[in-house]
Amino acid sequence: MINIKTKLPEWGTSIFTIMSRMAVEHNAINLAQGFPDFNCDQELLELVSYFQNKGFNQYAPMQGVPNLRKSISEKIKKIYSKHYDFDKEITVTAGATQALYTAITSVIKRGDEVIIFEPAYDSYVPDILSNGGIPVYIPLNPNNYSYDWELIQNKISDKTKAIILNSPHNPIGSLISKDDMEQLEKLTRETEILIISDEVYEHITFDGEKHISLASSNELSKRTFVISSFGKTYHTTGWKMGYCAAPENLTKEFRKMHQFIVFSTNTPIQHAYAEFMKQEDRYLSLGKFYQHKRDVFINEIKSSKFKLKPCKGTYFLLLDYSTISNKSDIEFSEYLTKEMGVAVIPLSPFYQSKESQSLIRICFAKTDEVLKEAAAKLNKL
Repeated sequence: MINIKTKLPEWGTSIFTIMSRMAVEHNAINLAQGFPDFNCDQELLELVSYFQNKGFNQYAPMQGVPNLRKSISEKIKKIYSKHYDFDKEITVTAGATQALYTAITSVIKRGDEVIIFEPAYDSYVPDILSNGGIPVYIPLNPNNYSYDWELIQNKISDKTKAIILNSPHNPIGSLISKDDMEQLEKLTRETEILIISDEVYEHITFDGEKHISLASSNELSKRTFVISSFGKTYHTTGWKMGYCAAPENLTKEFRKMHQFIVFSTNTPIQHAYAEFMKQEDRYLSLGKFYQHKRDVFINEIKSSKFKLKPCKGTYFLLLDYSTISNKSDIEFSEYLTKEMGVAVIPLSPFYQSKESQSLIRICFAKTDEVLKEAAAKLNKL
């Protein structure tokens, strides 16, 4: 057998794959992996079919079809008051995960330090390590998941190449604030530090809260890769399509890697999205749509012994089970899946230490009936 020296010795199968597979094996309700259990809009499906039948089935331009990039540019300008040149500053990608990897691999070299905030989405660290970078872990405040800007300042060194931000935040559902933006502007001013901003849940915010994109900052947008996802916005996670908006100098480096990682993405789907994006209410009403689902689940589970963490955005909710069980979060998640018939995600895999905090994450991007059924099972604990 050939001995392969792995680039990621500490990584195996992701917790999302593990828990979803366990859900299937035990016929459990899957509140684990973050995807809707309902279909996308019928009109969007018909648009894909229309463009397929019209013959749009060959390679798209490497950077994405022009009409989609124009639509993205117009949307960003309208919502965040930032103009990105559709030809030179917007790239369509095979999902946000590919966009994140491409952004990281385009600028991170061996020995570069990259600041990430924990809990952190699970692709950030492997992307950094596979490029020879050094992740610098900074925990968010465990009480309210706020940023400790003094600690961040102390962690910055002459090796700091980039900072990865995620808002609305998966898995904790928090949002970056105006004060955070001002602190970040001060922190990076007159530095060469780049920012990779994961904004895939940008349209899913609740209770009157608004997502603040780094594109909206004249200062920060000059150093930032802004990444988003069509899958989260249009209930089409399986289509794997997202985009990256960045200034021309960063986009040039991004596209150098993009063309050799994936080259281009699904052509008829790009045309369909471009046409569908003309209906602004489809994404502007998304927060209201998911707030209803969040509130349905919260109302159904209010009589349980779980304690709920605040959720300002995304379609995830954290449940504190410390008054229910002493099991580790991984053991408790397995118990819920196998014995209670509800699959969830433990929070510890989002941390370097993997230390259990008696917290689990559920996905409420499900039909109301499924949410009620899952809550009824959890209420028995």
